[in-house]
Amino acid sequence: MHRHFKLYKPYGYLSQFITNQPKAKKKKMLGELFDFPENTMAIGRLDLDSEGLLLLTTDGKMSFAVLSKNVEKEYYVQVDGLITPTALEQLKNGVRISIQGKPYDTLPCKACKLEQTPNFPPRAKKIRDERHGPTSWVSICINEGKFRQVKKMTAAVGFPTLRLVRVRVGSTKLEQMNAGEVQEITSSLEAEFASR
Repeated sequence: MHRHFKLYKPYGYLSQFITNQPKAKKKKMLGELFDFPENTMAIGRLDLDSEGLLLLTTDGKMSFAVLSKNVEKEYYVQVDGLITPTALEQLKNGVRISIQGKPYDTLPCKACKLEQTPNFPPRAKKIRDERHGPTSWVSICINEGKFRQVKKMTAAVGFPTLRLVRVRVGSTKLEQMNAGEVQEITSSLEAEFASR
């Protein structure tokens, strides 16, 4: 019987349980947040300085299904400056970014400005304040997951990312979880993704 979980990954944690990289040995790992069963793996990753919804499973097939391009992932992104309609259109149509030093054109996606600031827990490391200029929040929904893709996308249209929080994977949502909170979601995850 496999088990599946959703986690609000806090800022400053690696999306893994162990590391062989000497520089990363002092970093915080997922196993510090909860007593996960043996063989639990993160489905995908969030960068060290990214936050939000991270799904975990003991089932490799489930991980493969969730990571497919059939599953939409939604991010709320705080960007430097007041994002423009032109920049949003560019994001929607796809932009050119660099992946491992090679140019890559992102697939078309959904992007819109959020009219209200999301109500997330304060981040462990403070983000610069309004004295340094205005910021805005954007929702970006993608079906791919290249390395640091969303951050590279906002930078490509002139609005660097200040804070990134994944809020949804498929129909599984972050909702009102606290940073570091873990919930077991075995039945709902299997119902959505087992048939893919």
